[in-house]
Amino acid sequence: MRFQDRREAGRALAEELRERQRAGALPEPLVFGLPRGGLPVAREVADALGAPLEALVARKIGAPGQPELAIGAIAGEAPPLWDQEALRWLHATPEELAPLAERERVELRRREALYRQGRPVPELAGRTAVVVDDGLATGFTARAALRSVRIRHPARLVLAVPVGSREATEALAAEADEVVCLHQPYVFGSVGRWYEDFGQLTDDQVLELLRGG
Repeated sequence: MRFQDRREAGRALAEELRERQRAGALPEPLVFGLPRGGLPVAREVADALGAPLEALVARKIGAPGQPELAIGAIAGEAPPLWDQEALRWLHATPEELAPLAERERVELRRREALYRQGRPVPELAGRTAVVVDDGLATGFTARAALRSVRIRHPARLVLAVPVGSREATEALAAEADEVVCLHQPYVFGSVGRWYEDFGQLTDDQVLELLRGG
């Protein structure tokens, strides 16, 4: 199964979640899309559920001198989530790497302020938080995102993605009340492999999606 683009994937995911909503499994939903790639998917889900859409910014923490090698992730105000195996390989401690986490926290807050546009942070008590991304490879950033939402005490926490690796999907089952993943290929590769169009989004496109575009 390959999707033409993120909007098509979002429509397929929305159909699955709409069935759950009809069965009463998603009361008072509020949809969170992970910028940037998760927002087109989340827009389709939010529209189908008749739910508000919010951006949930999560940032990976890159290794010293190798910024593309993820050794941790942050989201919201939750503490950094570290890959313990990577820390052992680097012979480093979270305290030693705190400056890297703080640098990403600065960018995270910049994006949060840009995407929120002065809107208050929504309350989650009594609501279902539906966290949406365009796919799961390692699931590390999604884990950080889920934990940042969990500490806000939603009544129910759901992770929803169109495609994901079996390993990541199974691992994240402990972080959410439910994980909805439409496609779990035996050989995963990368998220982009499962999309015909996997172009990068700009901040302006994210803002347009948040406005309902």
